[in-house]
Amino acid sequence: MSLPAEAATTGPAPEYRTRRRRRKEARPSELTAAALALFVEKGFAGTRLEDIALHAGVAKGTLYLYFDSKEALFRAVIEEGMVAVLAAAEQRLSDFQGSAGDLLQQLLCTWWEQIGCTPLAGVTKLIACESKNFPEVAHYYHEQVLERGRALLRTALRRGMVSGEFRRMDVEAAIEVIMAPLLMLAISRFSLSFCCQESTPETYLQTHFDLLLHGLRSAASERAAPLEGNGE
Repeated sequence: MSLPAEAATTGPAPEYRTRRRRRKEARPSELTAAALALFVEKGFAGTRLEDIALHAGVAKGTLYLYFDSKEALFRAVIEEGMVAVLAAAEQRLSDFQGSAGDLLQQLLCTWWEQIGCTPLAGVTKLIACESKNFPEVAHYYHEQVLERGRALLRTALRRGMVSGEFRRMDVEAAIEVIMAPLLMLAISRFSLSFCCQESTPETYLQTHFDLLLHGLRSAASERAAPLEGNGE
């Protein structure tokens, strides 16, 4: 039986409109993914908006529906990627019930799994090499990524000092010491392999954490550690 003319004409329309709407909603994330890939490959200054549109498979005009400049697009890359990861980490931090050492390890592992071993690590290289080309975005990165990352580490270190798990220390200096090898690892993924030439990134991170933990522990927690390890 054939459908009435009106039904035959209008029946598929809602589904078609839904597909179009879903495609439109997904497009900004496709644009930011294309932008990140080209920014890392060619540099911020060497990437044109038309290059990004071509890489994403859309017209340049479509890109302008969502972003009015390269700076706005780069900021969206940071916001959708790194800032979202940090926001989730902040939420988990408020509910964390384990030791300060466990918290610190979780923070480092989360950074590696969700930023360090992903294309987002290329943002670190871009900020280090080209921040003069996008000072406002660099300032946003400093406030929303570096400072929030520092705050997470600060909380873990202070929690350890209060509990007696960690010795007293200059917290701000310790944060710099913790972060520097991580940033170096991220940058090395997109440049000459001066990092992890003789080991895997995972081994590098585990060694970094082991050295940190032994350096941070108080004398009392160091004495207790072997007993815990032997199950006594």
